[in-house]
Amino acid sequence: MPETIDRAALEEALNIVRPSLQADGGDVTLVAVRDDGLVELRLLGACHGCPMSAMTLKAGIERFLVSAVPGVKQVVSVE
Repeated sequence: MPETIDRAALEEALNIVRPSLQADGGDVTLVAVRDDGLVELRLLGACHGCPMSAMTLKAGIERFLVSAVPGVKQVVSVE
């Protein structure tokens, strides 16, 4: 049975990473949380279309969310 991700905990964790993104003119919003542990985010502002956004998403945001929020397995960016 898949682990249910606590959406409130996920939002709290995103609030921890937001200041770093906002310092560079970007931001992130939560789009969807799937039962299989996949979290869909939308990168905004300077993050949207930035050449480093894939690295930011995987090495920064995903790494943090997987360790901070039980059940998160993967993070992807959606338009």
